Amino acid sequence: MKNTIAERVADFLKRFPPFELLKSDELLKIAEEVQILYKQKDSVIFEQGEPGHHQFYVVHKGAVSIQRKENDNTETLDKCDEGDVFGLRPIFAKENYLISAIADEECILYAISIENFQPIIQQNYRVGEFLIESFASNTRNPYSREHRGRLYAEGEPKQEVAPELFQLQPVNFVKNIISCTKNTPVTEVAKQMSKNNVGSVLVVENDLPIGVVTDKDIRNTIAIGLFPIDVDVEKVMSSPVICYSKGLTIAQAHVAMMKHKISHICITKDGTPNSKVLGIVSEHDILVSQGNNPAALMKAIKRAKKTKTLKAIRSRVMHLLNGYLQQNIPMTHVSKIMFELNDATIKRVIERSIKKMKTPPPVKFAWMSLGSQGRKEQLLHTDQDNAIVFEDVPEEKLEETKAYFLKLAKIANKSLNNIGYEYCPADMMAKNPDYTLSLTEWKHQFTEWITHPGDDEILLCSIFFDYDISYGNPALTNQLSDIIFDLTENNSLFINTLASSALRSPSPLGFFRQFLVEANGEHKDFFNLKKRALMPITDAARVLILQHKIKNINNTAERYEKLAALEPENRELYLSCSYSVKALLKFRTKQGLLHNDTGKFIELETLSKEEKIKLKRCFKSVSDVQELLKLRFKITPYL
Repeated sequence: MKNTIAERVADFLKRFPPFELLKSDELLKIAEEVQILYKQKDSVIFEQGEPGHHQFYVVHKGAVSIQRKENDNTETLDKCDEGDVFGLRPIFAKENYLISAIADEECILYAISIENFQPIIQQNYRVGEFLIESFASNTRNPYSREHRGRLYAEGEPKQEVAPELFQLQPVNFVKNIISCTKNTPVTEVAKQMSKNNVGSVLVVENDLPIGVVTDKDIRNTIAIGLFPIDVDVEKVMSSPVICYSKGLTIAQAHVAMMKHKISHICITKDGTPNSKVLGIVSEHDILVSQGNNPAALMKAIKRAKKTKTLKAIRSRVMHLLNGYLQQNIPMTHVSKIMFELNDATIKRVIERSIKKMKTPPPVKFAWMSLGSQGRKEQLLHTDQDNAIVFEDVPEEKLEETKAYFLKLAKIANKSLNNIGYEYCPADMMAKNPDYTLSLTEWKHQFTEWITHPGDDEILLCSIFFDYDISYGNPALTNQLSDIIFDLTENNSLFINTLASSALRSPSPLGFFRQFLVEANGEHKDFFNLKKRALMPITDAARVLILQHKIKNINNTAERYEKLAALEPENRELYLSCSYSVKALLKFRTKQGLLHNDTGKFIELETLSKEEKIKLKRCFKSVSDVQELLKLRFKITPYL
């Protein structure tokens, strides 16, 4: 008679390493001897200092927290999820546990006898290698700023990319290097630069790069009189040199220059300053290259004279975004680049729309991008959310002035739609008379929303509080910010209502941490990432930053980083939220590119086990920050 329980255990184990490496008969034999354990939330599986057990563990359902205690501080090293292996110390070291394992929530574990598993480790090198790596890898903390995931790499394997995707091609570097020593007078260096028609000279010592001097360095030091012209170049050079190895892509070079605020990168044999110099890359080298790099796209956007041209450029921007994701470029840099390209597109549309009007704007105005673009988080083609604020005018000129801006907005909204930005289903766009208002009208509107915070008013505030000026006079939007903060200051009713609204989004996970997917409709069995994860963590950041009266920080990740500085006691939570926001945006972007839509819904079948684990860890941050809201504002979520 078949042992159906053992077969079910084997079917589960074979989905995960290292059990996937076992033969069917080996796996079934292990499964027959597995002990199935149920643990309630916060129950101890083993404690730091406790003698090693005769078994190690695999998480079947739920989650386990791996912790280490030093003095009076307890640090969470890792969170083990479905399929994760832990408690391996007794296999490799006859010592007491150096860490503790605590049930993070109710869970079911498979306990596997070490004695029965030892022969498999000895016979199967790959299984043993995996377990040794797992044993050594105890720092997979998603809250860490360092590269995470020694057991499972954070990034995906690089995919083949089309040759025309220029920014992913290796950067061309100058091999004929002009160099000098640190004691060379600047006057001699300047002569070398002039003679060889170059903008930089590499400073070397024992054939190793120790600095770089550029024409900008000379302007900023010698030309303004900080040093005499014959001073040693050591005094004015930039050091240390940022080095990379051969094979650096144009995208990576561009991001590195942005990150380090430099204009030159040194190419060395091993990518460090401790090996032979192969060449040098300048910002100019990248800019003069042809292709879909950000600088070339920005230049094309500013020169575009037709909507169809902007639409074509937009498809190249999406191509660039896809390449960045494949190369695993950090989302912080990707978001900034994509925001600037999106913002430049909007600016160009407004400029062209004004030219289509018979007369120039009658008064100063500002075009505001709302929602995700206002938070600098819009990476994909999403629907438009925008508004206009214009200077106050005499009562008799108000209707005429508003009519002008409504006509302008209609042209701009249509052009954006033609480019690929869908119309807002709720009509929250500048062409709607409700959202093109004078400064005083906006003040009255915000006063109404904030002093009478019903469901609709809170929804509007959550959209209109996240705005960024895309075109026009910033003094107008600054005054709007002052109005909002004046109205919300000491307004506990509004803040509490806003906090309560942030708790409305349903939990991302159900019983035993299963994804709660759509039960019916067009997206049946898909996971609503926007509603269940991005919205609640975004809403929480908004209300918390508003409570602290912090202006001009609209980006959600940046809001959490600011909160981490303001509230040191909650630093770990806020930094985990910042990390989670970036990860969730990356999930959404990848799904949007996969399905050619907004990425709102995730097809779970397209995710790997590692991606599902990472997604669930992000949900932990959502849950934790919602708990903070409940305690701080003494409210309960809507059921």
